[in-house]
Amino acid sequence: MKITTFNPMLLTPQSGDVIRIFEELGFKKTNSPSMDSDIGEVTLNHLRHSDGFDIDIASVQILPQDMTLIRMNVDNFEEAYSTLTAHGFKNSQGDKVTRTESSIAATMVSPSGLIIDLIQHIN
Repeated sequence: MKITTFNPMLLTPQSGDVIRIFEELGFKKTNSPSMDSDIGEVTLNHLRHSDGFDIDIASVQILPQDMTLIRMNVDNFEEAYSTLTAHGFKNSQGDKVTRTESSIAATMVSPSGLIIDLIQHIN
C-alpha cells in the first residue's frame, strides 16, 4: 500500500472564515468539490501553500465546533483499512464504507481518539 496524500483536514461550520485565515497565511484554494453525505451537503476545500503544505477545510454545517482529523489517500483501500483495524482503529459507521464513482472512503477512529479519513480515489 502506498500513501498518496497525508494532510490535516478541518471540519467546520464556519468554512469561509477559516479559509480566509489560511489564505492570509499564504494558502491558495486548488479544489472545492461538493457532495451529499449522511450529514448533509459537504464542500471539501483543498488549499495548498507554495512551500508544499496542504490542508483540507470541509464545510460541515451540523457540527457545533471545529473538528480536526487526518486525511490519508491510499492506492489500496482494503490493505490500509486492514492495517488500521489491526491497530485498533474502528470505522465510525460500523462496517459502512462509502463508495462513489470516484472513491472508496471510511472514517477510522483509534482507541485514543485519533481520526483518519481513509480514501482511495478510483480512476
